[in-house]
Amino acid sequence: MTNESNLKPSTARIAFASFIGTAIEFYDFYIYGLAVAMVIGPLFFPGSAPSAQALNAFLTFGIAFLARPIGALLFGHFGDKIGRKATLVASLLVMGISTTLIGVLPSFELIGWVAPALLCLLRFGQGIGLGGEWGGAALLAAEYAPQGKRGWFGMFPQLGPPIGFFCAVSSFLLLSYFLEEGQFRAWGWRIPFLASAALVIVGLYVRLKLTETPIFTQAIKSQQPVKLPLALLLSRYPVPLLQGALAMVVCYALFYISTVFSLSYGVSTLKIPRPQFLGMLCISVIFMAAATPLSAWSGDRFGRRPVLLVAGIAAFLSGFLLAPMLSSGSAWQITTFLSIELFLMGATFAPMGALLPELFPTSVRYTGAGTAYNIGGILGASLAPYLAQQLVLFGGLSWVGGYVSAAAAISLLAVFSMRETRDRKLV
Repeated sequence: MTNESNLKPSTARIAFASFIGTAIEFYDFYIYGLAVAMVIGPLFFPGSAPSAQALNAFLTFGIAFLARPIGALLFGHFGDKIGRKATLVASLLVMGISTTLIGVLPSFELIGWVAPALLCLLRFGQGIGLGGEWGGAALLAAEYAPQGKRGWFGMFPQLGPPIGFFCAVSSFLLLSYFLEEGQFRAWGWRIPFLASAALVIVGLYVRLKLTETPIFTQAIKSQQPVKLPLALLLSRYPVPLLQGALAMVVCYALFYISTVFSLSYGVSTLKIPRPQFLGMLCISVIFMAAATPLSAWSGDRFGRRPVLLVAGIAAFLSGFLLAPMLSSGSAWQITTFLSIELFLMGATFAPMGALLPELFPTSVRYTGAGTAYNIGGILGASLAPYLAQQLVLFGGLSWVGGYVSAAAAISLLAVFSMRETRDRKLV
């Protein structure tokens, strides 16, 4: 017993291990989203009109969201059978390799149609890696957390996205200041992708030092792992799976409309200089990071459900702000709007680190939490920038605001249909 307790990682190491992987993986994921808004269209779809280039680039952005549930099922299957640690290491490797290869991928001018084909394949690999990452990181935090503090521990993987996004935006912002436009388009945009390799090495070092979670270890000792976690999940827990997936929709819609779409619209339509808009996003993402611990603490104090309902109502109302504030052309109005949206994203996102693992038993928890999280990504984000672009062409920015409000309404109904999970035991 003493030997086991000596081997148990410290609270700080658990928190850092659950945070660092999601930060790296979301950094990888976001640099692609930012590159889509700036250079992917002209480099990989040069024969099209500018509007068609943007639409094609946004479609490649959406491919990863289709891959994420596959990654969740693949890594979830092995995570529920052999453990959380090995699958977390594998997911980080898949994401890191895919991202680094995008950084050395030749453009359409050099290898023709093979370039966009390989781009789609590597973007699919990014989705596979991220699909397996979040569920494992959330379980790592939740299954080590003491009773009553799962929301707080579940916050650490949720801090990964704002930190990863801040690093992604900062990297492109620095490049915008130090490189001319021609240099940036020729080779500068590749630097953030290549830097991912160094970050992955750091993440792997931290992950390899971990031991298996005590809850999974206890479950393996008391019963055999389920042969097919997905079959058990679909036969016994379809309602929690659907509720969890729909509860995630608003998080994704808020984030990708206020980042990828807004960046593209601000630079191409409003003619705001790219460095200025990236600086506005850097300021705004601080509000997302600030909302994350506040919402996680509130989830432990008042329950996941009330926090998500309040944040969801605010997100619904925020959709009405999109058209007047984003179209204003005013830097402070746009920054204020982006800050509101990303604050609400943090508020709706933070409780999910505890809520989704609490919806499922240990035998299917990795598969269930990861699949719900990533199906929510398909519904809320895979086509969000693409649909927003189409909605602008069809009816203007007010339709994009309606998209945000509709996503919030879907998540509100899902959360309203749930029972509170705060006091559930994970064993």
